[in-house]
Amino acid sequence: MSHEFLSPAWMEAAREIREKYADQATKVTTSIRMNQVITEVPETVNGDQVIKTFMDTSSGAVVMDLGELEAADLTVTTDYATAYKLFVEQDQAAGMQAFMAGKIKVQGDMMKMMAMQTSMPQDEIAKTIAQEIKEITA
Repeated sequence: MSHEFLSPAWMEAAREIREKYADQATKVTTSIRMNQVITEVPETVNGDQVIKTFMDTSSGAVVMDLGELEAADLTVTTDYATAYKLFVEQDQAAGMQAFMAGKIKVQGDMMKMMAMQTSMPQDEIAKTIAQEIKEITA
C-alpha cells in the first residue's frame, strides 16, 4: 500500500520499515538532532502547506517523525519537492543543487549538516530500507 509522502500514514509505515531492520542496521556515528520545515506541501498530504518533522540520530538509529525537537542542533527548511527528492529518491545531487539555489535553508550548526552527509550508513541494509520506503510512497 502506498501513502502520500510525509502524511501521518507514510510516517508510520516508514517507521515500521526502519524498526523491521533495526537489529541489522549500521549505527549512525554522528549525533544529529535536526528539525525540518517542509513548505509548499500539497493539500492532499494533510491539508496544511507546511509540515514540521524531525530527525534524531543521537541513539545511533535514525528516528524520524512528525513534530519538532527541543534543543535541535539545526533546522532545515525546504520545499516539498526537494524533500521528496532527498528522502524518497535519495538524490544527493538534487540536494546540492537545491542548496546552491537557495531552496534549502539551514539555521544552526552547519557542521552537523555537513557531518550528516558522511555519517549516514550507505550499506546494503540502508539501501534496502530506502527502497522499501520508496515503494510505500505515493
